[in-house]
Amino acid sequence: MIHIQNFLRFSRPHTIIGTTISIGTLYLLALSLSDFEELYLGALGWTLLSCLGANIYIVGLNQITDIEIDKINKPYLPLASGAYTLRLAYVIIIISVILSLVIAYLVGPYLLLTVVLSLILGTAYSVRPFRLKRFYFWAAFCIIAVRGFIVNLLLFLNFHYIINGHTTVPYIIWLLTGTILVYSIVIAWFKDLPDIEGDEKYEVNTLPIRLGIQSVFRIGVSLVIMTYAVLMLSTIFANLPVQQFVFGVSHLLLLLFFCWASWRVQLKQQKSIQQYYQVIWVLFFLEYFSFAFAGLAA
Repeated sequence: MIHIQNFLRFSRPHTIIGTTISIGTLYLLALSLSDFEELYLGALGWTLLSCLGANIYIVGLNQITDIEIDKINKPYLPLASGAYTLRLAYVIIIISVILSLVIAYLVGPYLLLTVVLSLILGTAYSVRPFRLKRFYFWAAFCIIAVRGFIVNLLLFLNFHYIINGHTTVPYIIWLLTGTILVYSIVIAWFKDLPDIEGDEKYEVNTLPIRLGIQSVFRIGVSLVIMTYAVLMLSTIFANLPVQQFVFGVSHLLLLLFFCWASWRVQLKQQKSIQQYYQVIWVLFFLEYFSFAFAGLAA
């Protein structure tokens, strides 16, 4: 049981859940454009396994390069706590990346391109001489590029080509991509809010250090609120291939939940900020669910 808990902490469950939900949603949206004669569950399973392998490599590599910082910011992680040795961590990420690349190569070019680009950015994010996480713009760029563009566009094309034989991206996927892009920006900014002490000590130049927690929080909240406004207005002015009532109401409820959580957070308390950051991830997950459910209900 302890070994399972350590592995889950090493693999960063919220990123695993996010990857799984995004892949499932993109699969369902591609499937909704077909006649449902075949479910292509094999394509879904292999794509998920490949992306999870890449996910574990990226988050594991980040922990390997951040042991001293994590001893301050996240002492519960396996490497920071001493539960994992460096050798074990390297074995896990090497097996994960090999598995990811082999499967992606066998499935198809869009999945392979997704995995390769994600691995390149994930490596540059953590490893010197690049270590892009030291620079708030490039750190955010890596997260935004992977979660915002690469995953949504290329993985949709992966499923769309396998299921429907098409390589065009419909408007609903662009809308989803734009929405997740905003969430990726906010996640990239907000993940550093509770980590200022360790980041300052090791000269990791995050946006909250440069602008202050209050300013970053206000900008991020404003971006999310504007995004929800655009999504709800889209049900009126755009002919979306989804059940528009379900789409509009679900986003109104998500907006209210987001505003409530943002009003409650205590920015001077690290625990409160950490809990709020997890809420942002929950909203990230629910965003995919709302698109998938509205698409299938159409």
